[in-house]
Amino acid sequence: MPTTHRSYASYVAVGDSFTEGMCDELLPDGHYRGWADRVASALAAEHAQRVGREERVGPADGAFRYANLAVRGKLIGQIHDEQLAPAAAMGADLVTLAGGFNDVLRPGCDIARVERLLGRCATGLRATGATVVLFTSTDPTRRLAGSARLLPAILRMKAFVQELGQQDGITVVDLFSAPCFDDRRLWAEDRLHLSPEGHRRVAEGVLEALGRPAAFDWRAPMPAATPPGRAEKLRSDARWLRTHLGPWIGRRLTGRSSGDGRPPKRPELLPYR
Repeated sequence: MPTTHRSYASYVAVGDSFTEGMCDELLPDGHYRGWADRVASALAAEHAQRVGREERVGPADGAFRYANLAVRGKLIGQIHDEQLAPAAAMGADLVTLAGGFNDVLRPGCDIARVERLLGRCATGLRATGATVVLFTSTDPTRRLAGSARLLPAILRMKAFVQELGQQDGITVVDLFSAPCFDDRRLWAEDRLHLSPEGHRRVAEGVLEALGRPAAFDWRAPMPAATPPGRAEKLRSDARWLRTHLGPWIGRRLTGRSSGDGRPPKRPELLPYR
């Protein structure tokens, strides 16, 4: 947690589908909104208020600027090679960095390489003077059958990210320790991406990590709901296998990614509207 409440005039989001905002509500331009856009909106409003106060005693320092370089499906090597240099060149005050989970999902993942590249990204971005926000993964074993094989790598990554978070200027949003993410209502139908409520909670977690007062308890469990019946659950599982898991396996077998050829939704550091 930062020891001071630093103000931000610019923000760059780096990563994969988690940061792109997959499965949140759609914006008028057809892009997903996502937690990063929600953070940008909150910081832009805060910045506008600060500039408004300063205009009474001096010149304004311009509009809050935001870029989102994240692209769905990207592995940590691609994030390192394609997003690190552009993000660093933007010289933003704040950078969020999330990556590596797509690597962990793949059999035979070289976790040492993932750590090495994630560490390079974090330290390289911190070297620009930016505050850097990192994330631990949620724990999929509490909601996804068959995901236990991922846990050793996820726990190792969690420890690595938390170690990075001990460095000055780097802070961590610990999603792993928030049991609210066991609730399927925080996840989209594909069970891999956040629902709008999930994005809302991650955004609040980022703002809290940046020292902002909490608007609500983002870790709190959702209100109790009647669990689905057996028949409904079977239909849901069959639909998931057909609509989401099958195509995902197909892309893995053919070496394709959902983000192939897809540009970032906000490739330039421009005023946030």
